[in-house]
Amino acid sequence: MRAVIWFVLLFVVAVVAATTLGTNDGLVSFYWAGQRLDLSLNLFLILLAGTCFVLITVFNAISALIGLPQRAREWRVARRDRTAQASLREALAQYFGGRYSRAQKAALRALAIQGDTPELAQDNEFTVLGHLLAAGSAHRLQDRAGRDRAIQRALELASHSAAARSAEEGARLLAAEWALDDRDAARALELLGELPTGVARRTQALRLRLQATRLGRQPQEALKTARLLAKHQGFSKSAAQGLLRSLAFESLDTARDADQLRRVWMQLDALDRRDAFVAARAASRAAGFGASDEARGWLRPFWDRLNELSPEERSAVSLALVEAVSGLGVDWLPRLESAARAYAREGAMAFAVGMALAERQLWGKAARLLEESAADTGLPAPARRQAWLKLARIAAEQDDGARAARAYEAAATLG
Repeated sequence: MRAVIWFVLLFVVAVVAATTLGTNDGLVSFYWAGQRLDLSLNLFLILLAGTCFVLITVFNAISALIGLPQRAREWRVARRDRTAQASLREALAQYFGGRYSRAQKAALRALAIQGDTPELAQDNEFTVLGHLLAAGSAHRLQDRAGRDRAIQRALELASHSAAARSAEEGARLLAAEWALDDRDAARALELLGELPTGVARRTQALRLRLQATRLGRQPQEALKTARLLAKHQGFSKSAAQGLLRSLAFESLDTARDADQLRRVWMQLDALDRRDAFVAARAASRAAGFGASDEARGWLRPFWDRLNELSPEERSAVSLALVEAVSGLGVDWLPRLESAARAYAREGAMAFAVGMALAERQLWGKAARLLEESAADTGLPAPARRQAWLKLARIAAEQDDGARAARAYEAAATLG
Protein backbone atom coordinates (compact mmCIF):
# COMPACT_ATOMS: atom_id res chain seq x y z
CA MET A 1 0.00 0.00 0.00
CA ARG A 2 2.82 2.35 0.85
CA ALA A 3 4.49 1.70 -2.54
CA VAL A 4 1.27 2.54 -4.35
CA ILE A 5 1.02 5.84 -2.51
CA TRP A 6 4.61 6.72 -3.45
CA PHE A 7 3.94 5.91 -7.12
CA VAL A 8 0.85 8.13 -7.08
CA LEU A 9 2.83 10.99 -5.53
CA LEU A 10 5.60 10.50 -8.14
CA PHE A 11 3.07 10.72 -10.96
CA VAL A 12 1.58 13.85 -9.46
CA VAL A 13 5.03 15.49 -9.28
CA ALA A 14 5.76 14.49 -12.89
CA VAL A 15 2.49 15.96 -14.08
CA VAL A 16 3.00 19.21 -12.19
CA ALA A 17 6.60 19.52 -13.47
CA ALA A 18 5.55 18.86 -17.08
CA THR A 19 2.73 21.36 -16.80
CA THR A 20 4.77 24.19 -15.27
CA LEU A 21 8.17 23.61 -16.86
CA GLY A 22 7.23 22.24 -20.24
CA THR A 23 5.99 25.56 -21.61
CA ASN A 24 8.53 27.72 -19.82
CA ASP A 25 10.42 29.68 -22.54
CA GLY A 26 12.25 32.04 -20.19
CA LEU A 27 16.02 32.67 -20.29
CA VAL A 28 18.54 33.59 -17.63
CA SER A 29 21.53 35.60 -18.81
CA PHE A 30 24.81 36.01 -16.91
CA TYR A 31 27.31 38.77 -17.80
CA TRP A 32 30.92 38.63 -16.63
CA ALA A 33 33.93 40.56 -18.04
CA GLY A 34 32.29 41.13 -21.38
CA GLN A 35 31.11 37.53 -21.60
CA ARG A 36 27.49 36.50 -21.72
CA LEU A 37 26.02 33.15 -20.72
CA ASP A 38 22.40 32.30 -21.47
CA LEU A 39 20.62 29.45 -19.69
CA SER A 40 17.08 28.32 -19.97
CA LEU A 41 15.04 29.12 -16.90
CA ASN A 42 14.34 25.43 -16.31
CA LEU A 43 18.05 24.54 -16.29
CA PHE A 44 18.79 27.49 -14.04
CA LEU A 45 16.19 26.35 -11.51
CA ILE A 46 17.57 22.79 -11.57
CA LEU A 47 21.13 24.04 -11.08
CA LEU A 48 19.99 26.37 -8.27
CA ALA A 49 18.24 23.54 -6.43
CA GLY A 50 21.26 21.27 -6.90
CA THR A 51 23.64 23.97 -5.62
CA CYS A 52 21.50 24.56 -2.52
CA PHE A 53 21.39 20.82 -1.85
CA VAL A 54 25.17 20.54 -2.15
CA LEU A 55 25.75 23.55 0.13
CA ILE A 56 23.39 22.22 2.79
CA THR A 57 25.07 18.80 2.63
CA VAL A 58 28.51 20.39 3.00
CA PHE A 59 27.40 22.56 5.91
CA ASN A 60 25.83 19.55 7.68
CA ALA A 61 28.98 17.50 7.15
CA ILE A 62 31.17 20.25 8.58
CA SER A 63 28.79 20.69 11.57
CA ALA A 64 28.78 16.95 12.23
CA LEU A 65 32.59 16.86 12.04
CA ILE A 66 32.95 19.78 14.44
CA GLY A 67 30.31 18.38 16.86
CA LEU A 68 31.76 14.88 16.87
CA PRO A 69 33.66 15.35 20.20
CA GLN A 70 30.50 16.73 21.85
CA ARG A 71 28.40 13.81 20.65
CA ALA A 72 31.07 11.39 21.78
CA ARG A 73 31.07 13.01 25.21
CA GLU A 74 27.26 12.84 25.37
CA TRP A 75 27.38 9.19 24.35
CA ARG A 76 29.88 8.42 27.11
CA VAL A 77 27.72 10.28 29.68
CA ALA A 78 24.62 8.42 28.52
CA ARG A 79 26.46 5.10 28.81
CA ARG A 80 27.65 5.92 32.34
CA ASP A 81 24.14 7.05 33.24
CA ARG A 82 22.74 3.73 32.03
CA THR A 83 25.43 1.90 33.99
CA ALA A 84 24.62 3.88 37.15
CA GLN A 85 20.90 3.27 36.72
CA ALA A 86 21.53 -0.43 36.21
CA SER A 87 23.62 -0.54 39.41
CA LEU A 88 20.87 1.23 41.34
CA ARG A 89 18.25 -1.21 40.06
CA GLU A 90 20.56 -4.09 40.98
CA ALA A 91 20.93 -2.66 44.49
CA LEU A 92 17.16 -2.43 44.82
CA ALA A 93 16.65 -6.00 43.63
CA GLN A 94 19.38 -7.35 45.92
CA TYR A 95 17.96 -5.40 48.88
CA PHE A 96 14.50 -6.86 48.47
CA GLY A 97 16.08 -10.25 47.90
CA GLY A 98 17.77 -10.08 51.30
CA ARG A 99 21.32 -9.88 49.92
CA TYR A 100 22.22 -6.76 51.83
CA SER A 101 25.98 -6.89 51.34
CA ARG A 102 25.56 -7.08 47.56
CA ALA A 103 22.91 -4.37 47.68
CA GLN A 104 25.25 -2.06 49.56
CA LYS A 105 28.07 -2.66 47.08
CA ALA A 106 25.78 -2.05 44.10
CA ALA A 107 24.44 1.18 45.64
CA LEU A 108 27.94 2.45 46.38
CA ARG A 109 29.01 1.54 42.84
CA ALA A 110 26.12 3.56 41.43
CA LEU A 111 27.09 6.53 43.62
CA ALA A 112 30.73 6.22 42.58
CA ILE A 113 29.80 6.28 38.89
CA GLN A 114 27.66 9.34 39.43
CA GLY A 115 30.39 11.05 41.44
CA ASP A 116 32.94 10.47 38.66
CA THR A 117 30.60 12.00 36.07
CA PRO A 118 30.09 15.75 36.60
CA GLU A 119 27.14 15.78 34.19
CA LEU A 120 25.25 13.38 36.48
CA ALA A 121 26.09 15.12 39.74
CA GLN A 122 23.00 17.35 39.56
CA ASP A 123 20.60 14.42 39.84
CA ASN A 124 20.06 14.73 43.60
CA GLU A 125 17.11 12.37 43.64
CA PHE A 126 19.29 9.57 42.24
CA THR A 127 21.97 10.33 44.84
CA VAL A 128 19.47 10.36 47.72
CA LEU A 129 17.98 7.03 46.64
CA GLY A 130 21.45 5.52 46.37
CA HIS A 131 22.35 6.66 49.88
CA LEU A 132 19.02 5.35 51.19
CA LEU A 133 19.67 1.91 49.75
CA ALA A 134 23.19 1.93 51.14
CA ALA A 135 21.88 3.03 54.54
CA GLY A 136 19.14 0.39 54.54
CA SER A 137 21.63 -2.32 53.70
CA ALA A 138 24.03 -1.11 56.39
CA HIS A 139 21.18 -1.18 58.92
CA ARG A 140 20.39 -4.78 58.03
CA LEU A 141 24.08 -5.61 58.38
CA GLN A 142 24.16 -3.97 61.86
CA ASP A 143 26.58 -1.32 60.61
CA ARG A 144 25.08 1.59 62.54
CA ALA A 145 27.94 3.99 61.88
CA GLY A 146 27.78 3.46 58.11
CA ARG A 147 24.01 3.65 58.21
CA ASP A 148 24.02 6.96 60.08
CA ARG A 149 26.57 8.49 57.69
CA ALA A 150 24.57 7.44 54.64
CA ILE A 151 21.22 8.63 56.00
CA GLN A 152 22.70 11.94 57.12
CA ARG A 153 24.18 12.48 53.67
CA ALA A 154 20.82 11.65 52.08
CA LEU A 155 19.03 14.16 54.31
CA GLU A 156 21.57 16.89 53.53
CA LEU A 157 21.23 16.37 49.79
CA ALA A 158 17.44 16.13 49.88
CA SER A 159 17.08 19.35 51.87
CA HIS A 160 18.75 21.32 49.03
CA SER A 161 16.66 19.91 46.18
CA ALA A 162 12.95 20.34 45.59
CA ALA A 163 12.94 17.33 43.26
CA ALA A 164 14.19 15.09 46.08
CA ARG A 165 11.60 16.27 48.63
CA SER A 166 9.66 12.99 48.55
CA ALA A 167 12.93 11.12 49.01
CA GLU A 168 13.66 13.30 52.05
CA GLU A 169 10.32 12.32 53.58
CA GLY A 170 11.12 8.68 52.97
CA ALA A 171 14.57 9.13 54.51
CA ARG A 172 13.11 10.59 57.70
CA LEU A 173 10.54 7.83 57.98
CA LEU A 174 13.23 5.19 57.47
CA ALA A 175 15.50 6.87 60.01
CA ALA A 176 12.65 6.91 62.53
CA GLU A 177 11.96 3.23 61.90
CA TRP A 178 15.62 2.39 62.40
CA ALA A 179 15.71 4.43 65.61
CA LEU A 180 12.84 2.29 66.88
CA ASP A 181 14.81 -0.83 65.97
CA ASP A 182 17.60 0.62 68.12
CA ARG A 183 15.08 1.18 70.96
CA ASP A 184 15.74 4.93 70.77
CA ALA A 185 12.26 6.40 71.20
CA ALA A 186 13.50 9.97 71.72
CA ARG A 187 15.39 9.96 68.41
CA ALA A 188 12.41 8.48 66.58
CA LEU A 189 10.04 11.13 67.97
CA GLU A 190 12.54 13.85 67.05
CA LEU A 191 12.70 12.67 63.45
CA LEU A 192 8.92 12.33 63.21
CA GLY A 193 8.52 15.81 64.68
CA GLU A 194 10.56 17.25 61.80
CA LEU A 195 8.12 15.94 59.21
CA PRO A 196 5.69 18.37 57.53
CA THR A 197 2.17 18.29 58.91
CA GLY A 198 0.73 16.43 55.93
CA VAL A 199 3.42 13.76 56.03
CA ALA A 200 3.14 13.36 59.80
CA ARG A 201 -0.52 12.38 59.41
CA ARG A 202 0.18 9.57 56.94
CA THR A 203 -0.57 6.08 58.12
CA GLN A 204 3.07 4.94 58.18
CA ALA A 205 4.16 8.02 60.15
CA LEU A 206 1.33 7.48 62.64
CA ARG A 207 2.28 3.83 63.05
CA LEU A 208 5.87 4.81 63.80
CA ARG A 209 4.72 7.52 66.23
CA LEU A 210 2.53 4.99 68.00
CA GLN A 211 5.45 2.60 68.41
CA ALA A 212 7.72 5.43 69.59
CA THR A 213 5.28 6.74 72.18
CA ARG A 214 4.66 3.25 73.51
CA LEU A 215 8.39 2.58 73.64
CA GLY A 216 8.92 5.94 75.37
CA ARG A 217 6.16 5.13 77.90
CA GLN A 218 3.89 7.98 76.83
CA PRO A 219 0.50 6.24 76.92
CA GLN A 220 -1.50 9.45 76.59
CA GLU A 221 0.26 10.43 73.36
CA ALA A 222 0.08 6.83 72.18
CA LEU A 223 -3.66 6.83 72.79
CA LYS A 224 -4.14 10.00 70.73
CA THR A 225 -2.04 8.59 67.91
CA ALA A 226 -3.89 5.28 67.98
CA ARG A 227 -7.21 7.11 67.74
CA LEU A 228 -5.93 8.98 64.67
CA LEU A 229 -4.83 5.68 63.14
CA ALA A 230 -8.22 4.16 63.83
CA LYS A 231 -9.84 7.17 62.15
CA HIS A 232 -7.60 6.62 59.10
CA GLN A 233 -8.59 2.91 59.14
CA GLY A 234 -5.05 1.88 59.98
CA PHE A 235 -6.45 -1.09 61.93
CA SER A 236 -9.43 -3.35 61.70
CA LYS A 237 -12.31 -2.37 63.96
CA SER A 238 -11.70 -5.12 66.50
CA ALA A 239 -7.93 -4.54 66.56
CA ALA A 240 -8.44 -0.80 67.00
CA GLN A 241 -10.82 -1.35 69.90
CA GLY A 242 -8.41 -3.71 71.62
CA LEU A 243 -5.43 -1.40 71.10
CA LEU A 244 -7.28 1.70 72.33
CA ARG A 245 -8.46 -0.21 75.38
CA SER A 246 -4.98 -1.46 76.25
CA LEU A 247 -3.53 2.05 75.84
CA ALA A 248 -6.26 3.46 78.07
CA PHE A 249 -5.29 0.81 80.64
CA GLU A 250 -1.65 1.90 80.40
CA SER A 251 -2.65 5.54 80.88
CA LEU A 252 -4.67 4.71 83.96
CA ASP A 253 -1.87 2.57 85.36
CA THR A 254 0.54 5.53 85.26
CA ALA A 255 -1.45 7.30 88.02
CA ARG A 256 0.19 7.26 91.42
CA ASP A 257 -2.62 8.77 93.50
CA ALA A 258 -6.31 9.56 93.27
CA ASP A 259 -5.80 13.12 92.00
CA GLN A 260 -3.51 12.00 89.20
CA LEU A 261 -5.93 9.20 88.32
CA ARG A 262 -8.77 11.74 88.15
CA ARG A 263 -6.77 13.91 85.74
CA VAL A 264 -5.94 10.93 83.53
CA TRP A 265 -9.59 9.89 83.51
CA MET A 266 -10.72 13.34 82.42
CA GLN A 267 -8.06 13.42 79.68
CA LEU A 268 -9.41 10.24 78.15
CA ASP A 269 -11.64 10.57 75.13
CA ALA A 270 -15.38 10.33 75.75
CA LEU A 271 -15.43 7.07 73.78
CA ASP A 272 -12.86 5.59 76.12
CA ARG A 273 -14.83 6.64 79.18
CA ARG A 274 -17.90 4.91 77.73
CA ASP A 275 -15.96 1.63 77.46
CA ALA A 276 -17.07 -0.65 80.28
CA PHE A 277 -13.66 -2.32 80.57
CA VAL A 278 -11.84 1.02 80.78
CA ALA A 279 -14.29 2.32 83.38
CA ALA A 280 -13.87 -0.89 85.39
CA ARG A 281 -10.09 -0.51 85.32
CA ALA A 282 -10.35 3.13 86.40
CA ALA A 283 -12.76 2.23 89.21
CA SER A 284 -10.45 -0.53 90.46
CA ARG A 285 -7.53 1.90 90.52
CA ALA A 286 -9.60 4.54 92.31
CA ALA A 287 -10.74 2.02 94.89
CA GLY A 288 -7.14 1.05 95.45
CA PHE A 289 -6.36 4.71 96.23
CA GLY A 290 -9.27 4.86 98.69
CA ALA A 291 -11.59 6.85 96.42
CA SER A 292 -14.43 4.32 96.46
CA ASP A 293 -17.18 6.95 96.10
CA GLU A 294 -15.60 8.28 92.90
CA ALA A 295 -15.07 4.74 91.64
CA ARG A 296 -18.76 3.95 92.10
CA GLY A 297 -19.62 7.19 90.36
CA TRP A 298 -17.67 6.07 87.27
CA LEU A 299 -19.42 2.68 87.38
CA ARG A 300 -22.97 3.94 87.99
CA PRO A 301 -23.80 4.72 84.30
CA PHE A 302 -22.99 1.13 83.36
CA TRP A 303 -25.05 -0.34 86.18
CA ASP A 304 -27.99 1.79 85.02
CA ARG A 305 -27.89 0.16 81.57
CA LEU A 306 -26.76 -3.40 82.24
CA ASN A 307 -29.10 -4.71 79.57
CA GLU A 308 -26.99 -2.93 76.92
CA LEU A 309 -23.76 -4.58 78.05
CA SER A 310 -22.33 -7.91 76.97
CA PRO A 311 -21.79 -10.64 79.59
CA GLU A 312 -18.07 -9.89 79.61
CA GLU A 313 -18.71 -6.19 80.20
CA ARG A 314 -21.17 -6.96 83.00
CA SER A 315 -18.58 -9.23 84.59
CA ALA A 316 -15.95 -6.45 84.42
CA VAL A 317 -18.15 -3.78 86.04
CA SER A 318 -19.33 -6.30 88.64
CA LEU A 319 -15.83 -7.22 89.75
CA ALA A 320 -14.86 -3.54 89.76
CA LEU A 321 -17.80 -2.73 92.05
CA VAL A 322 -16.60 -5.39 94.48
CA GLU A 323 -13.34 -3.47 94.92
CA ALA A 324 -15.26 -0.20 95.41
CA VAL A 325 -17.93 -1.59 97.74
CA SER A 326 -16.57 0.12 100.84
CA GLY A 327 -19.01 2.79 102.05
CA LEU A 328 -21.72 1.80 99.58
CA GLY A 329 -24.93 3.77 100.18
CA VAL A 330 -28.54 2.66 100.32
CA ASP A 331 -29.21 4.34 96.97
CA TRP A 332 -27.45 1.38 95.34
CA LEU A 333 -29.76 -1.27 96.86
CA PRO A 334 -32.63 -1.02 94.31
CA ARG A 335 -30.13 -1.10 91.47
CA LEU A 336 -28.37 -4.16 92.92
CA GLU A 337 -31.56 -6.10 93.63
CA SER A 338 -32.81 -5.44 90.09
CA ALA A 339 -29.49 -6.64 88.66
CA ALA A 340 -29.56 -9.79 90.82
CA ARG A 341 -33.03 -10.68 89.55
CA ALA A 342 -32.19 -10.03 85.91
CA TYR A 343 -28.79 -11.77 85.86
CA ALA A 344 -29.07 -14.33 88.66
CA ARG A 345 -27.19 -16.96 86.64
CA GLU A 346 -24.09 -14.83 86.11
CA GLY A 347 -21.53 -15.63 88.78
CA ALA A 348 -19.80 -12.24 88.66
CA MET A 349 -23.11 -10.40 89.12
CA ALA A 350 -24.12 -12.63 92.05
CA PHE A 351 -20.69 -12.10 93.59
CA ALA A 352 -20.87 -8.31 93.27
CA VAL A 353 -24.42 -8.04 94.63
CA GLY A 354 -23.60 -10.44 97.46
CA MET A 355 -20.53 -8.45 98.49
CA ALA A 356 -22.51 -5.20 98.30
CA LEU A 357 -25.33 -6.61 100.46
CA ALA A 358 -22.77 -7.95 102.92
CA GLU A 359 -21.31 -4.43 103.12
CA ARG A 360 -24.81 -3.24 104.12
CA GLN A 361 -24.96 -6.15 106.63
CA LEU A 362 -27.85 -7.85 104.87
CA TRP A 363 -26.42 -11.24 105.78
CA GLY A 364 -29.20 -13.55 104.57
CA LYS A 365 -29.45 -12.33 100.99
CA ALA A 366 -25.70 -11.80 100.81
CA ALA A 367 -24.90 -15.36 101.95
CA ARG A 368 -27.22 -16.93 99.36
CA LEU A 369 -25.69 -14.95 96.49
CA LEU A 370 -22.15 -15.50 97.67
CA GLU A 371 -22.69 -19.25 97.91
CA GLU A 372 -23.94 -19.28 94.32
CA SER A 373 -20.96 -17.30 93.10
CA ALA A 374 -18.45 -19.36 95.11
CA ALA A 375 -19.78 -22.50 93.46
CA ASP A 376 -19.55 -21.01 89.96
CA THR A 377 -16.45 -22.48 88.33
CA GLY A 378 -16.64 -19.84 85.58
CA LEU A 379 -15.73 -17.14 88.11
CA PRO A 380 -12.00 -16.40 88.56
CA ALA A 381 -10.43 -18.29 91.46
CA PRO A 382 -9.47 -15.11 93.41
CA ALA A 383 -13.08 -13.94 93.30
CA ARG A 384 -14.37 -17.32 94.46
CA ARG A 385 -11.83 -17.32 97.27
CA GLN A 386 -12.93 -13.84 98.30
CA ALA A 387 -16.57 -15.04 98.31
CA TRP A 388 -15.70 -17.95 100.61
CA LEU A 389 -13.82 -15.64 102.96
CA LYS A 390 -16.77 -13.26 103.10
CA LEU A 391 -19.07 -16.23 103.82
CA ALA A 392 -16.75 -17.25 106.64
CA ARG A 393 -16.98 -13.77 108.16
CA ILE A 394 -20.75 -13.77 107.82
CA ALA A 395 -20.90 -17.14 109.56
CA ALA A 396 -18.65 -15.82 112.30
CA GLU A 397 -20.96 -12.81 112.75
CA GLN A 398 -23.82 -15.28 113.16
CA ASP A 399 -21.81 -17.42 115.62
CA ASP A 400 -21.86 -20.40 113.25
CA GLY A 401 -18.36 -21.74 113.77
CA ALA A 402 -18.81 -24.92 111.78
CA ARG A 403 -20.01 -23.09 108.68
CA ALA A 404 -17.21 -20.56 109.06
CA ALA A 405 -14.66 -23.39 109.24
CA ARG A 406 -16.04 -25.00 106.09
CA ALA A 407 -15.90 -21.65 104.29
CA TYR A 408 -12.28 -21.07 105.36
CA GLU A 409 -11.40 -24.60 104.24
CA ALA A 410 -13.01 -24.01 100.83
CA ALA A 411 -11.12 -20.73 100.48
CA ALA A 412 -7.86 -22.43 101.34
CA THR A 413 -8.33 -25.00 98.59
CA LEU A 414 -8.51 -22.14 96.06
CA GLY A 415 -5.15 -20.80 97.19
